Amino acid sequence: MMEDMERTLTISWDAPQLQEWSEGLVTGLDYLKELKDGRINPPPVGILVGYNICEVRFGYAAYELIPGEYHYNPFGTVHGGIISTLLDTTMTSAIITTLDKGKRCSTSDVKVSFIKPVTIETGPLRCEAEPIHVGNSLAIAEGRVMDKDGQLYAHGVSTCLIFST
Repeated sequence: MMEDMERTLTISWDAPQLQEWSEGLVTGLDYLKELKDGRINPPPVGILVGYNICEVRFGYAAYELIPGEYHYNPFGTVHGGIISTLLDTTMTSAIITTLDKGKRCSTSDVKVSFIKPVTIETGPLRCEAEPIHVGNSLAIAEGRVMDKDGQLYAHGVSTCLIFST
């Protein structure tokens, strides 16, 4: 029986390549373009959770996630923490696209509203985000998690602190 089969998940990753970004040598947009184009290693959390950056431009970021059984909570749906992580990453990336060399940001808070439960049957998800305010020390972004038909599954708002490297 399928239920009796042991399931395993093994991941491997290469060391994160943050030097140019952390030393302020590239803009946020250039860093994320390098990540998207595979010129630098993806972050280990992206490999662990299973999301990928799929589109990035100034003031916009999009990531994709294919829900898997290993994302499930005890109730048979994708755990809210997975969806929250996807939103947090995408909203922060949208803010990063606007940052000049020598500027970085860090999430200070995230609010997520879950609209519909996500399961394997939902299929691939796309999370899109755009900043709604970027100041000198604070930025706010809004994100949406949708299926391939544009059906909304979750919405988020994030605040990030902006600082110099």
